[in-house]
Amino acid sequence: MGKIIIAGIGPGSKEDITPAVLEAVREADAIVGYKYYFQFVDPYVRPGCECIDTGMKKERERAEQAFELAEQGKTIVVISSGDAGIYGMAPLIYEMRQNRKPNIGIEVLPGISAFQKAASLLGAPIGHDLCIISLSDLMTPWEVIERRIKAAAVGDFVTAVYNPKSHGRYWQLYRMQEIYLKYRAAETPVGYVRQAGREEQEIKVTTLEKFDPEDVDMFTVILIGNSQSYIADGKIITPRGYYTRAESQSNAEKPGQQIMIESFRTIKGELKHQDYPLDHLWALLHAIHTTADFDMERILYTDDHAVETLYNKVKDGSLKTIVTDVTMVMSGIRKGALQRLGIEAKCYLSDPRVAEMASSQDITRTQAGIRLAVEEHPDALFAFGNAPTALMELCDLIRKGKAHPAGIIAAPVGFVHVRESKHMAKPFKDIPKIIIEGRKGGSNLAATLCNAILTFDDAAQLKPGRDL
Repeated sequence: MGKIIIAGIGPGSKEDITPAVLEAVREADAIVGYKYYFQFVDPYVRPGCECIDTGMKKERERAEQAFELAEQGKTIVVISSGDAGIYGMAPLIYEMRQNRKPNIGIEVLPGISAFQKAASLLGAPIGHDLCIISLSDLMTPWEVIERRIKAAAVGDFVTAVYNPKSHGRYWQLYRMQEIYLKYRAAETPVGYVRQAGREEQEIKVTTLEKFDPEDVDMFTVILIGNSQSYIADGKIITPRGYYTRAESQSNAEKPGQQIMIESFRTIKGELKHQDYPLDHLWALLHAIHTTADFDMERILYTDDHAVETLYNKVKDGSLKTIVTDVTMVMSGIRKGALQRLGIEAKCYLSDPRVAEMASSQDITRTQAGIRLAVEEHPDALFAFGNAPTALMELCDLIRKGKAHPAGIIAAPVGFVHVRESKHMAKPFKDIPKIIIEGRKGGSNLAATLCNAILTFDDAAQLKPGRDL
């Protein structure tokens, strides 16, 4: 009885061909394969073995020839580069067997895949969950490929990319990069190897943002890291978690932070626009995450570099206090961030002086709270999530020269004087402002916008929730 052995010959180096495959090649009556691959097995072919080579896109013909020879009682080795089961000949031969029903045996010998060889050269990029995507749309509609790309990006899989580019396919890799940048940080490591294991081998490590699709061809395998991957000494490392857990459990991402990171990636991918400046984007992601309201994309206003400017004031020590109009805003500001940065959050609403001042001067308690706050902390960051009268009070005190706040977060909510209070804040050009325009707002929004400022150094990596 004849036999077909489907053998993966590895990426192209003789050192990467398994002993089992070499033994099969030595004993074969005939070897069938793409002509380019014969150079890698030729030294091991025994005299008298028939070698049948064909050009590209002749996979079906090769399989048919293998069956015809095996049905004559011969042992046939069908060679594939890498592993024969990964974009190789194994699936085709098994499918053909279903139709031919031959009385022959079929065996698959695994080989080292190109992505495994590339990974070994790049360091340790595939240390966690992995997927493989081919960008060739010869057999698979592009719509299906793009859906898989998005799923891999959202799922935070380390991704190996096969068939990234050819003379006729130049734009698909650009599209993949565009999709991944919606869900992954710009600094996500990307490594690629051309002609892995061969004399022409080239190895490069870069980031998702800096990766240039023009730098690859059909002989290149690309590996894109996940959110945990990093570059060290020119190598890509994707931790499995053992070292981090054993050495620094406190630095590992907690479940709440992991959920928040995934949520932010999802929100970013669903935004109507993808070209926001980083500090506006960071505030926007916080606002939508807190409210699940994508209308924030329309109504969130930030002065140019407002978030970054306020964060820098925190870092240089010139911003030491956050004053809120109501206690709910203060409660929502992360205590871990305040402690880490040495910031005090205060609300004067429960101060005994407030009730007395409000009664004697016929103003609201929140107005009175702001008057007291300005007396003690005129240069604080003021965050409003409830009372438009409090915001209006601050604007009046600024006009009178009694207050010169480091910044204003204007997110009062309601139907009376809400819009007007926000309009009143906008003319102060020299004060960084973050405003939820219109009637919408709330204590939760004011608090999360404070958190966006306090964690701006996590924005570039899209890693919120450090202080949860």
